[in-house]
Amino acid sequence: MPKSHKYIFVVGGVMSGVGKGVATSSIALLLQARGFKVSPIKIDPYLNVDAGTMNPTEHGEVFVLRSGLETDQDMGSYERFLGKELNPENYMTGGLVYKSVIDRERALGYGGKCVEPVPHIPEEVIRRIKAAGEKDKSDITLVEIGGTLGEYQSVMFIEAARTLQMANPDDVLFVLVTYLPVPGKLGEMKTKPTQYAVRTMNSYGVQPDIIIARGEVPVDMKRKEKIASSSGMRIEQVISAPDVDSVYDVPLNFEADNIATIVMKLLKLKSKRPVELAPWKNFVKKAKNTKGEVRIGMVGKYFATGDFVLADSYLSVIEALKYSAYHAGKKPVIEWIAATDFEGMHASKNLAKLSRYDGIIVPGGFGSRGIEGKLRVIEYCRVNKVPYFGLCYGMQLLVAEYARNVLGLRGAITTEIDPKTKHPVVVILPEQQEKLDAGDYGGSMRLGVYPAYLKEGTVARAAYRAEMVQERHRHRYEVNPEYVEALEKAGLVFSGISPDEKLMEIAELPKSKHPFFLGTQFHPEFTARPLTSHPLFDAFIKAAIKKQK
Repeated sequence: MPKSHKYIFVVGGVMSGVGKGVATSSIALLLQARGFKVSPIKIDPYLNVDAGTMNPTEHGEVFVLRSGLETDQDMGSYERFLGKELNPENYMTGGLVYKSVIDRERALGYGGKCVEPVPHIPEEVIRRIKAAGEKDKSDITLVEIGGTLGEYQSVMFIEAARTLQMANPDDVLFVLVTYLPVPGKLGEMKTKPTQYAVRTMNSYGVQPDIIIARGEVPVDMKRKEKIASSSGMRIEQVISAPDVDSVYDVPLNFEADNIATIVMKLLKLKSKRPVELAPWKNFVKKAKNTKGEVRIGMVGKYFATGDFVLADSYLSVIEALKYSAYHAGKKPVIEWIAATDFEGMHASKNLAKLSRYDGIIVPGGFGSRGIEGKLRVIEYCRVNKVPYFGLCYGMQLLVAEYARNVLGLRGAITTEIDPKTKHPVVVILPEQQEKLDAGDYGGSMRLGVYPAYLKEGTVARAAYRAEMVQERHRHRYEVNPEYVEALEKAGLVFSGISPDEKLMEIAELPKSKHPFFLGTQFHPEFTARPLTSHPLFDAFIKAAIKKQK
C-alpha cells in the first residue's frame, strides 16, 4: 500500500437518489483511466448486517458479489463502470460495524474498557476502510456514505471520515452530491437547499472540497458563483451534473468539467499515464447510434411502490439488456409488466398483448404473488415461439410450466409455493431447509460463484463458447433430481450442470424446437459489463431481433 494513500468520501445532500453511486463510479473510472488503482467502498447506514434481507421494492436490487456477499446495488454500478470484481471488504453496513464492535467487546477485545459509539464505531469503520485498500492494493479509496446529510444513522460514518482527515489532512477529500430544484411555478433554480446541506455538513466538522450539483438542467454560472461563495470554495469546484439520457454519459461530462484534474490537484497527485477513455467513448457512441429498436417485456412483481414504478428492483437485468442491445446496434425498449395482469378474467386478453414484444424475461424473485401469471406467460412464449429468458425463479417456473403442460403433471410447482404439491419439480436444498428450520435467513442462501459444465450442441454452449463457466447464485431451491429424467425424455434439455451432476444450472429447448427458450438457476446479469456484454444476454437479444424479421 502506498505511503500516502488517498481517500475520497462521497456524501449526499438535500434528498436521496441524487446519484451518489453513479458519481462515485464515474470519478473512480476517470482516475482509473489515468493509471491509478482505485477501490470503491459503499457504506449503508442501515442496521441490517447485509442487504440480503432488505425488500427490493423498498431498497432496490440486491447485488451479489463473487464471494457471495449480498450488497447494495451501487456495488453493481462500481463493478460495471470499472470492469472489475470487488471484494467483500468493499461493502459495509451500520449493522455489520456495530456487530463487529459488540462481538469484539464480548471477546474482551477492548481489554475491559467501556465501549462507546465514539470513538469505537468510527475506529472500526476506519479499520475496515483501510483493510479494503490494502486487500485491493489500491492508490485511492473512494467511500460512498449512503443516505442523506442530516440523518442520524450517518453521523458515525462521517465522524470516521472526519477523524481520518484530521490524521491525514492532505490525503482526504470530500465530495458532496446535492440537488438543485426548479420549482414548477417559480421556474428558477434554487441553491438554498444546497447551502443548507453544506451547513449541515459543516456541523459535523467537515467541509466539501467538490460539490456535484445535480438538477434537471445544467447549473448556470450565477448559481455556481452563489454556491461557491456560500460554501467557501472556488467556482471550478462546483460541478454541474444535469439529467442525462444515460448514466454512461456522466464520466464524459465530468471529464469535460475537469473533475479528475481538480481531484488530483487537491490530493497532490500526478497522472500515472495518458488518459485512456477510448473504449468507454466508443461504447457511449455505440449506445447513441443505434438503428431500430428491440422491445423486451419484463414480467415481475417488484415494480410498484405507491403510485410509482421502481425499476431499480431489477437494475442489473436492465443494464445487461442494454449492453447486449447496444452491441447488436439496437435501442432497447424495456417495458415492465405486472405478473398479476395474467391472472383472473383479463388473463387471455393480456396474454395476446405479448405478441408486441420481441422477447420476454422473467427475472428472479421470491414468494407466491403473480406465480400463475408468470406460468401463463412462459407457456405463451413456449407455444408461440417468443424468445424467453428466465433468471433464477424464471428458470424454476420454466421447469414447472414444462412439467405441467408437456409432461401433463397437473399442479407441478416449486415447494416454495406449495409444500404439499403432488409434483414437487423444484425443491429446497436439504442444507437450506435446516437453516430455515433454525431461523437462519440472513446470508444463508446458495450465494456467490459456482461452476457449471455445458453440454455440447446446446444453445448455452454455443453462446458461451466454453465447456465450463462460473456464475453467481442467490437461491435456496433447485430442480428436483427425481424429475430430471422424465423432463429430458419430454424434450427439455438441462444444458448446464454442476460438476457433481446433482444440480441443474441451465434448462433450455433445442434451437430446432424454439428460437430461444432458456432459463438459468444463476444470475448472469451480475457479470454483464458495458464493454463486455454477457453471452447469454447477447444470444437472447439476437433471437429477439431475429423474431422481428
